[in-house]
Amino acid sequence: MLAGLYLRFGEGLSEEANRRALALAETLLQAPPPGLLDAVPAYGTLYLEYDPRRLPKARLLRLLKAPPREEVGEGRVVEVPVRYDGEDLREVAGRAGLSVEAVKALHQKPLYRVYALGFTPGFPFMAPVEPPLRLPRRPHPRPRVPAHSVAVAGPQTGIYPLPSPGGWNLLGTSLVAVYDPHRPEPFLLRPGDRVRFREAEGPTPEEPPPLELLPEDPLLPAIRVEEAGLLDLVVDGGRFLAGHLGLARSGSLDPRSARVANRLVGNPEGAPLLEIAYKGPVLTALRPLVAALAGYGLVGLLEGEEVAPGRSFLWPRGKALRLLPKGRGARVYLAVAGGLEAKPFLGSVSPDLRGRIGRPLKAGDVLGLKALRPARAGLAYPLPPLPEVLALRLLPGPQHTREAFLALLEGPFRVARADRVGLELEGPEVPGGEGLSEPTPLGGVQVPPSGRPLVLLADKGSLGGYAKPALVDPRDLWLLGQAWPGAWVRFRAP
Repeated sequence: MLAGLYLRFGEGLSEEANRRALALAETLLQAPPPGLLDAVPAYGTLYLEYDPRRLPKARLLRLLKAPPREEVGEGRVVEVPVRYDGEDLREVAGRAGLSVEAVKALHQKPLYRVYALGFTPGFPFMAPVEPPLRLPRRPHPRPRVPAHSVAVAGPQTGIYPLPSPGGWNLLGTSLVAVYDPHRPEPFLLRPGDRVRFREAEGPTPEEPPPLELLPEDPLLPAIRVEEAGLLDLVVDGGRFLAGHLGLARSGSLDPRSARVANRLVGNPEGAPLLEIAYKGPVLTALRPLVAALAGYGLVGLLEGEEVAPGRSFLWPRGKALRLLPKGRGARVYLAVAGGLEAKPFLGSVSPDLRGRIGRPLKAGDVLGLKALRPARAGLAYPLPPLPEVLALRLLPGPQHTREAFLALLEGPFRVARADRVGLELEGPEVPGGEGLSEPTPLGGVQVPPSGRPLVLLADKGSLGGYAKPALVDPRDLWLLGQAWPGAWVRFRAP
C-alpha cells in the first residue's frame, strides 16, 4: 500500500524554495522513518511517498514540523566541457535572433544550480538559462535523443545521460558522463551542486553497458533458460528511497500477483522472483524445485500438463516448463522456494532498464536459488478473474481541474501502448499542459498538451513536466500491470 504527499515551498523557479525542499529531503533520507518509501525534491516541490500502514500520515506530518538537521550549502562547483554540435543549435540561434557564437556564449554564461535529478537516472535539471535561450520544448518529442546531449527547455538546461525520448532543444554534447552505474559513484552531479559549462573539443564518452545483476556462477544453480520470452525479468519489491537520483521504483508491475506467488512457496514478501510478460520463456529445472505461478495472460506447460496460475507445483529436475499465452492479462510471476539469487544495486535486484541496471533474461542464462527452503506442492490461492474492462478508481492529482477529471471519467479509453513505463490511452481528449518539471507519482495520470493521457507505472521517470490532473487509486495499481494493448479502461470516482 502507498500514499503520496506533495509539499510546495514556492511557485516557479526559486532557489530559496529549492533549498528548503532539498534540506527537508536530506533530513528524511539521512534517517528515513520506517514506512517512508521515497522523498523526491524538485524546483520548489518535495514529493513524499509512504506506506500509511507503517507510517500514518499524522506521524509523517509531525516529522515534517521538526527543523532540518542542517541547511543545504552551495554544493560543489563542477565544470562540464561541452562540444557545441547539437542538432538544434542553428535553429535555436535563428529563433532567438542570435548568432551561433552568441548562443554558445549565453549558454556558458550562468553558474547553474542543479535543482533536481530525474526523468532518467542522473539527468540534471539545471537553471536559470539566460532569457534569450528560454525556448519551449519541441512540439513533437524525438523518439531517441543521443546520450550525453546538452539541451535547453524554458528556463532549464540539462544533460541526457543515456539515449532516451526527449523534447528539449539540443545544443551540444557533454564530454563527461554524468551517469555510469559501473562507477563507484554513479552520479557526477547531485541536487544543490553548481555547474559551469565550458566549450571544448574531444571524443564523446562511451555509453555504459548494462550493469549485470545476475551472478555468472550461482551458488545453487536451479533454472536454465532454454528460450527467452518477450520480457523476462528477475524482480523484487522495488528500489526505495532512490527517486531523488532519478532511479525508477521498478519491482513487480503487479505486486499483488507477485505476493501470491511467493506466498505459495513460503517465501517472504518481496523475495526475488521472475516476472514474465506476454510471451513466456522455456525453462529447465536443474534440481528438484517447488514453484508457483500467479498472474494473468499466461499458463505453464510441464510434461504436457497445464500448470494454471494460483497453485504451487513440483518441478522435477531436467523437466522443461513452457510459459504460453492464454486468456486476458499481460503478466505472470514464477516463484521458486528459496527465491532467486541476484546482486542488489542501491537496495534492489530489480532492473532499471532505462538506467542500464540489469537486463532481461536471454537463452543460456542460469538462475540460482538465494537459499534452500523446504516447501509443499499443491497449495492453492484462487485468483479472481480479470474483468473485460479494467475499472480504475480515480483520485485528484497535483494539477487537478474539474474539467480534466470529468473528461477522464467520461471514457472509456483504449490502451494504445503498454510497457513498464506506462499506459498510453486513446479516448476522449483530456485537458493537459506542461510546466516546470516536478516529481511524478506512481499511478499518476499525466496529460501532455496533445490531450492523450499516460498512466505512469513502475519504470517511469521520477520527474516530469506535464500536468497530472488525477491519480489511480493505489488499491487498483495491480490492475495496471495486467493491462494489455487493446484493453479497455474506464475510470470511476472512488
